[in-house]
Amino acid sequence: MSFDLALFYLLALVLVVAAFRVITATRPVTGVLHLILTFFTASMMWMLIQAEFLALILMIVYVGAVLVLFLFVVMMLDMKAEGLKQGMKVYLPLGLTIGGIMIVEMAVVLVRAWGHVGPLAPVPEDYDNTLALGTVMYTDFAYAVQVGGLILLVGMVAAIALTLRRRPDYKRTVPSQQVRVRPADRVRLVSMKAQVETPATPAEGAEK
Repeated sequence: MSFDLALFYLLALVLVVAAFRVITATRPVTGVLHLILTFFTASMMWMLIQAEFLALILMIVYVGAVLVLFLFVVMMLDMKAEGLKQGMKVYLPLGLTIGGIMIVEMAVVLVRAWGHVGPLAPVPEDYDNTLALGTVMYTDFAYAVQVGGLILLVGMVAAIALTLRRRPDYKRTVPSQQVRVRPADRVRLVSMKAQVETPATPAEGAEK
């Protein structure tokens, strides 16, 4: 077994375990962190087949932007695990059905494509896949790239809007009210007479 093949199987094992932890994690933050590991491992697998542009896009866009945004939203929303489990049994059959359909579709496509894989076309030594993909993206699919950027912008605005929602159990700092505060509103000075402790007499000491 070559080193590249062994590295591929190792990355595939990490990818499957991390993806399984994404859907079985009990805490949202744990699921997001395993999703980051999943995309990072997939990026390394892209590097193995010399698809550097796709690997960098996966790292920069998904790991560096989208998933960090997901993690920010999850931590800011402070979602409770008890609330996430409510209604899970109601939607479990539908979720299993949709998941089963997706697995069957992927299996059919992979089985069909597995037997029709022919020899790879020869690639020139000076071939640059990053240049080729960039040329196709920003000439033939420039509109699709712009729509994808707009969708990411909408997701960022939605994440910021979610953090501004009103919550009764959350204390928010209002700088304008802090600036207008006066010392008289916060501190009250009370004048009290000094109390001097008198020494106990011998008779009082005997009674104690």
